[in-house]
Amino acid sequence: MKRSLRRALWVGAVVAVTAATVPMASAFGAGSVTAAFAKVQDWGTGHETRVTVTNGSSSSVSTWRIEFDLPSGTSISNSWDADVTRTGDHYVAVKKSWAGPLAPGVTFSWGYNGTGGYKAPLNCTINGVACGGGSTPPTTTAPPTTTPPPTTPPPDPGGKKVVGYFAQWGVYARNYHVKNIHTSGSAAKLTHILYAFGNTTGGRCTIGDSYADYEKAYTAADSVDGVADTWDQPLRGSFNQLRKLKKMYPNLKVLWSFGGWTWSGGFTQAAQNPAAFAESCYNLVEDPRWADVFDGIDVDWEYPNACGLTCDASGPNAFKNVVSAVRAKFGSSALVTAAITADGSNGGKIDATDYAGAAPHLNWIMPMTYDYFGAFNAQGPTAPHSPLYSYPGIPQQGFWSDAAVQKLKSKGIPSNKLLLGIGFYGRGWTGVTQAAPGGSATGPAPGTYEQGIEDYKVLKNSCPATGTVGGTAYAKCGSNWWSYDTPSTINGKMTYAKNQGLGGAFFWELSGDTGNGELIGAIKGGLG
Repeated sequence: MKRSLRRALWVGAVVAVTAATVPMASAFGAGSVTAAFAKVQDWGTGHETRVTVTNGSSSSVSTWRIEFDLPSGTSISNSWDADVTRTGDHYVAVKKSWAGPLAPGVTFSWGYNGTGGYKAPLNCTINGVACGGGSTPPTTTAPPTTTPPPTTPPPDPGGKKVVGYFAQWGVYARNYHVKNIHTSGSAAKLTHILYAFGNTTGGRCTIGDSYADYEKAYTAADSVDGVADTWDQPLRGSFNQLRKLKKMYPNLKVLWSFGGWTWSGGFTQAAQNPAAFAESCYNLVEDPRWADVFDGIDVDWEYPNACGLTCDASGPNAFKNVVSAVRAKFGSSALVTAAITADGSNGGKIDATDYAGAAPHLNWIMPMTYDYFGAFNAQGPTAPHSPLYSYPGIPQQGFWSDAAVQKLKSKGIPSNKLLLGIGFYGRGWTGVTQAAPGGSATGPAPGTYEQGIEDYKVLKNSCPATGTVGGTAYAKCGSNWWSYDTPSTINGKMTYAKNQGLGGAFFWELSGDTGNGELIGAIKGGLG
């Protein structure tokens, strides 16, 4: 993962609710097309609702339109994966253009956060047909209240995972804070957040940026819950904001990621004494000041027994030894994950390390299926940085997502332990005359923070996609050529992930998405 931009940007108690696992549902039928409203969670002053549209007919449904009223005392504050409009207490939700038709027997889910406690909708119609007999909702099933759920999650919770990186340096020039995860609607779609990054100096887990991590004071306007930090409170910064976010979204888990492109050098020394490394990581992650914030640790070693920013020659067993020691120290109840190479070439980085031997110690593995091509090769040829499949003329064999997935599976790693990687950014060249991939260039295209790289939220307007290749998109604007994923190509990648039996998807990183979480919405909607 070529994240060299991260260094340049430096300058610039969980309350679990049983309703999250046993939702209170209100189902409405309109012929053979149905809409079901389910309470995902309710924290008193607000709630999250999931709406599932099911096509029970034998024909494809090209569009759907749901109209409903919400009782007094509750309203929708933000929504995702549907276009929602409001007139008084009356709401209309219609299918997003990127969602595509609903095939027979297929379901599609969208959702919203609401103010006040959860209340079942009234007067629901779908595609103009009355649902469920007017304003009286069906009998609801109350969640059990006798036995609270465990405060520690199982090591491998079920369901498709939607995992997103939060970059600590985003609080500077990017002005992206934990609050944005909430206001964009992204928090409700995520299952896990990876906080990037902790350092590995001297073969030990160490703090990356103390100011961003736990010192920065947040005003009421910038705080997740609208409450300002005080000068004497024991924890501030993004860690405290994550604590507040988890209180608002009790099912959301947070892992502290160590290493990354810039800080993987310390893993070489860590491999010489894995037990000491694991001890240092445990002591840092479980520091009493923020132990409740983190549910585990992510090891982002780029790359064991191969070259990244620096080269490592620790041998093929080093990575397995490190993650085995980490698992032994953190125990079976903690989440231990890893971001790894996606080099599927013969004799490439996947073949350099015993990732299959490490897999039993990890909850899931994230092959970084992006950054295959880019203006780090300044003269080109132009190529998409995150192809799902090969295509005629691809510059390097094995440099596409499916190649990495199939190689890892062939080594014995279970499909459901693999997550597909998505980049929320594009890579580009300038001095390009050829619209199709494979053209020559004169250098990297201009970027806001780094040459040759730009956020999706910028590119979707400044250089809209003009074509697709290998399951991803590309665009030529003037002499600049960019490649990036769109909601449409992400939907295709999520179909692939489901067909391959993968455990879900992850992405780098949250601040690259639009203000309303367009890309994460496509991931969540595509995985179902």
